[in-house]
Amino acid sequence: MELMIVTVASLLAGFVDAIVGGGGLILVPALFAVFPTTHPATLFGVNKGASIWGTAVATAQYARRVDMRWAALLPAALAGFAGSLGGAWLVTVIDPGFLRKALPFILLAVLLYTLVKKELGRHHTPRFSGHAETAAACCIGLVLGFYDGFFGPGTGSFFVFLFVRWLGYDFLNASASAKLLNTATNLAALALFAYKGHVWWHFALTMAVANVVGSLLGTRLALKHGAGFVRIVFIGVVSLLILKTGFDAFLK
Repeated sequence: MELMIVTVASLLAGFVDAIVGGGGLILVPALFAVFPTTHPATLFGVNKGASIWGTAVATAQYARRVDMRWAALLPAALAGFAGSLGGAWLVTVIDPGFLRKALPFILLAVLLYTLVKKELGRHHTPRFSGHAETAAACCIGLVLGFYDGFFGPGTGSFFVFLFVRWLGYDFLNASASAKLLNTATNLAALALFAYKGHVWWHFALTMAVANVVGSLLGTRLALKHGAGFVRIVFIGVVSLLILKTGFDAFLK
């Protein structure tokens, strides 16, 4: 029964994550609810062990249909990997709890900005090219990679927002690019958790299959309906993240 519950949660998480990020909003609470006495690092390790496969598959699916800007994104993915390792190491030294109360307000600012700027992310008009685009993408990768390793909630949505707002991508291209960088940051965190023995592979591998199925369905929907659809899902996911992180910070 435990495996069934977290496997269904993994499928739903893969579906949402493939469209706009935020799959952890579903899977992490499910893991904590099913295994309330387990060390958090182990549950985070299981989450990464399951979700990285869906994210990687989504990246491959997007790459077949979206014009990925590889010259900027591959260095950014490496920066994200390095940042995530640094963040994951730091979380073993200091408690990231101080971010808990700030996160709902940061997400609220992202949501309000997206709602006010109604044309934001509807058109793909990259603002940079060449080395400037690579430098900007690497900054995003390094900073959010560090955040993902250190704390994590909302990383995929932050990736999408910054690709839209700073680099000028539409929501579909931003989501595709975010998947590549999120795969790199997840890989770094998973490597650290696995090294520390914090991954239950017998759960993670079964959940990974479900996550891939959900990811394929989500990617297909996003590619079929385009940037406008991804924008709507983005607004919905960020709204739920605000409620979830606000509850955790102030009411739990």
